[in-house]
Order: sequence, then C-alpha cells, then structure tokens
Amino acid sequence: MRILYIDIDTLRLDHLGCYGYHRDTSPNIDRIANEGTIFTNCYCSDAPCLPSLATFFTGRFGIHTGIVGHGGTAADLRLTGKSRGFEDVQYNTFWVNLIRRAGYHTVAITPYAERHSAYWFYAPFKEIYNPGKKGMEIAATVEPYLEKWLKEKGREDNWFLHLNTWDPHTPYRTPMSYGNPFEDEPPPSWINNEIIKEHRNSYGPRSARDLLGFSVEEKYFLKAFPRILSSEIRNTDDYKNWIDGYDTGIRYADDLVGKIEIMLKDLGIYNDTLILISSDHGESQGELNVYGDHATADHIVNRIPMIIKWPGKSWNKKYDNLIYQTDIAATIVERLKTKNSR
Repeated sequence: MRILYIDIDTLRLDHLGCYGYHRDTSPNIDRIANEGTIFTNCYCSDAPCLPSLATFFTGRFGIHTGIVGHGGTAADLRLTGKSRGFEDVQYNTFWVNLIRRAGYHTVAITPYAERHSAYWFYAPFKEIYNPGKKGMEIAATVEPYLEKWLKEKGREDNWFLHLNTWDPHTPYRTPMSYGNPFEDEPPPSWINNEIIKEHRNSYGPRSARDLLGFSVEEKYFLKAFPRILSSEIRNTDDYKNWIDGYDTGIRYADDLVGKIEIMLKDLGIYNDTLILISSDHGESQGELNVYGDHATADHIVNRIPMIIKWPGKSWNKKYDNLIYQTDIAATIVERLKTKNSR
C-alpha cells in the first residue's frame, strides 16, 4: 500500500463543500471525501503551525514535547537529557518513524523544518525536498516536485509521502491570472455591517482595523497582499474581498488535489493509495475580531478537516466522535502493523 498525506496549511474545515460550505471551493477534495470518511470533530491539540505538526508527527501533546508556540522556550523540542544514548530514542516513537519501521519509504515535500527551525522534523524521512520559500509555497511550487517523484518512484510499493502546500495561508497569493471564482457569490452570511462596526470600535492585531497586525502602511500591505484591496475591513464589501482571497486559495489548492488524483490514476495506483487530506489548524475570519490569523485557542482555529480514503476499506462516510489528529496517526500505524503481520 502507498500513503499520501496532503497537508493544506491553514485550511478551515467549514470552508469545504464536503463539510457544508455554500461555495464550491473544493470539488476535487469533495469527490475523494465521498470515497472515504469525513471526520467532523477532529482537533489539533496545539496550534498554530509549529506546535500542531509537532504534536501530529511526534504523537505527543505539546505539554509533553515542549513545543506550544512559535518562539522562545515554547518552540523547541525538549532535550532528552543525560539518559540520551548514541541515538535519541524519543525519535523512535515519531509517527512517520513507526511507518518507516513498518517497511515504508518515507518522503517529505515541505518547507516546515526550515520555516520553523524545526530540524528534528527531518529525522524519520529518507527523502526530503524543501521548495525553499519558507511557507510561501503554493500549489504551482510543489506540484513539479510531486510529479517528478511520482513518475520516478510512484509505482513502487510501500511509500509514505507528505506533501505540504500553503495556498489558503495569508497573504492570499494565488496568481491573479487565476481570477476570482467567487466574484458573483455571497460571503458567509453570519457577518454583517453591524458586526463589522462593533469590530472597528474595538482594536487588536489582525483586527478589522489592522489586518496585518503591525500597523504597516497601506501601500506596503497591498503590495504584500496582491488580492486584497484594503488594509482594513470597513464594511461587507471589504469582507467579501478578503474572504474571496482566502477561498480562492482553497480552490487553487483543490485544483492540485484534482491533478494528484489524475497522476495516481495514470500510474495505476490510485485504488491502492491511502489518501489523507488535512491541515495543521483552521483560520479565524472575523471571529473574535481576528481576521486571517490562527493564534487563538478556540473552536475555529483548533478544529481541522480530516478526510481519509483507505484502499479496500468501507468506513462510515462520517465519523462524528471527538478525536485528535494524533488519534488518526495511531490508527494508521496500528492498521499497518496488522497488515504486515498477516
């Protein structure tokens, strides 16, 4: 069996069609979800990006790994200390290392380690490809790496590949030539001018009055955010422009998922590939007067999409029980152990 983990950074679960979103942001993800299982109450125990993937890949919550933030003493894996031998045994329990020990060739296409100075992340991978943009990667950046690898090695059996793309993450840099698929579609209905007025009477980084969070001059903000027309959310028109940028990033990443499906089918391996589609965290888009950020410990940020198409397995279409992302990792490892013991 082959395992492909498609990791779409900053992807809100409720902005996908298969989770009930009113916009057609994810036709390709939805189609794969229809063949597998949608987990409706999956959470990352730690956010944002660095602690979330640290938890997922180590199989331990942040309180145990020591990684609960993006800087200072909260951003480094705890040292084993004087009991450390020639090799650090804590790496043996990493999720991907357990997959590797089950006989799988492990591959990563991601800038995660460089972006967060998290070089422990490389430990369980046999091949690492860093596209080199430190989290500014979009689908067009990572697609050539994946296509080349699949053409050369995709037909081989027993591999695990982690593919990471950042399209929905600010600064919403989907190429302008892609257009706006949602130009004529309304934004989410929960927000209105009255709510925006309340937000503007308050203040905080990433609020309606300071979208970038550092009081940057508007001309510099608009250069950084090519799809955004204003550095503030003044009304629902501004909000629509803002959320269109986010949703277009999702649709652009979804196009990559569609291309991946075609690649796998052309190689004749689609039916024998476990496809996992998820994210490191969600994204506040007006909730708590936070726009385009993910630093709060709340339902919107910590609830993540989790979609699995498992070859030859008929799972429930929806799984509504509460789980953490680490539960999924443990389930996959356990099934691989069962498979290899037969």
